[in-house]
Order: sequence, then C-alpha cells, then structure tokens
Amino acid sequence: MDHPDGVGRSGGGAGEGRRFAPGEVVVRREILRDEVWFGCPTICVEDSPDLLVLYLPPGAEFGFPETGRFPCGRHPWQVAGHRAWSGHGKLMLHRPGEAHSVDVFWTGPERAFAGWYFNLQEPLRRTPIGVDTLDHELDLWWGADDDRYAWKDVEMFAQRLEEGRYPGMADAIRAEGDRIAALLDAGQRWWDEAWSAWRPDLAWPVPALPPGWDTVPPAR
Repeated sequence: MDHPDGVGRSGGGAGEGRRFAPGEVVVRREILRDEVWFGCPTICVEDSPDLLVLYLPPGAEFGFPETGRFPCGRHPWQVAGHRAWSGHGKLMLHRPGEAHSVDVFWTGPERAFAGWYFNLQEPLRRTPIGVDTLDHELDLWWGADDDRYAWKDVEMFAQRLEEGRYPGMADAIRAEGDRIAALLDAGQRWWDEAWSAWRPDLAWPVPALPPGWDTVPPAR
C-alpha cells in the first residue's frame, strides 16, 4: 500500500520493536537471499515512532561474513577492498516501512553540506542488535548546489538484475525511485532539511561490530 504522500511503505519496519537510545551502537546489516552479506556499526541519533536516524561515522568498520552461499558473489565493497567508512560520515533518515532512506552528506575541511542522497533499500527490520535491510543499488542524488536531482547507478542496477540480485523485485524498485522523483518534482520534502546542519557528538567513540554480529538470525 502507498503512503498518502506517495512514497511506498510496507507494514512494520523501523517503527516496531525495541527503541534504540541516542548514542547506542546499531548494527546495520544487509541480508541477501536469507544470508547475512554485510554489516557495519552505526550510532543511533534519534529513534521515535516516526523516524529512525542513524549515523555512520568515519572509521566505522565493515564486516563481511566468511561463511555463506552468496549466489550473487561477495559484497562489492569486499571485492574492492573497502574495510571502513571514510570522509565525514553520513546521516541516514528512515521513516517506518519505507523502501528508502534519505542520507545526508558533507564535504571539505569546513564540513559543508554536500547534498541529499535517496538510497533505495528494503524497509528496515529490527533485530536484537540493530536493523536488517538490502541496498537496491538504484539511487537519486540532489547536490547542495544543483537545481535538480540526478539518478545514480542506473547501469549498475541493470547489471545487478542480470546477476540475479533482485529476483521479482525490479518493477517495485523502479517504482519506488519513480515515486521519490515525482515527489521531488512536485516540490515535496518529507524530511527535515535542518538535518543538513547536524553535527555528531564529539564524545562518541568510533563504534565496532560486536562479536557474533553475523550469527544473529536475519529479521523476517
């Protein structure tokens, strides 16, 4: 069912289950074909009935399970040798049940706002240690100095479909991207643009993945 503002939603998701406390480590995992495929530790900024905000700080380690079938191959970041997040970190804004997040990026020595990144992904499902999802490759980017958004990774998305990454999901993923584009074209903003000026708590340490992070059963 579509949410009244036009963005696709599904039942459950980020609004259900135990709430995370500000500053708590939240393990964000990607689940591919019922297998834990990737994980990284994030920090909870806000967790309310309407919004879950997670921060991925620079230096946060990437985790790649050593066991599993992985019919579509290893995670691309593992193949490329990426082991931790770099740059200024990013903020990820999630509304319950939505098949995307609105990510906030910064750039340069002054940590200037760089733009909004609309990351298509499975709606979040809560686990005892964090949240599960799967990135859908296709995204939209609206730079701070741009007049309009741009689609990203369209060719890569097509390649992932050929690899069998998203069986039976292609139309739904494209439809979610089209809904986001239509909302942006209509001038709608379903997130608080004040997040562009947000800054992390300097007292937060760089989070680490807890032992056994990849053995917790995937959320259904």
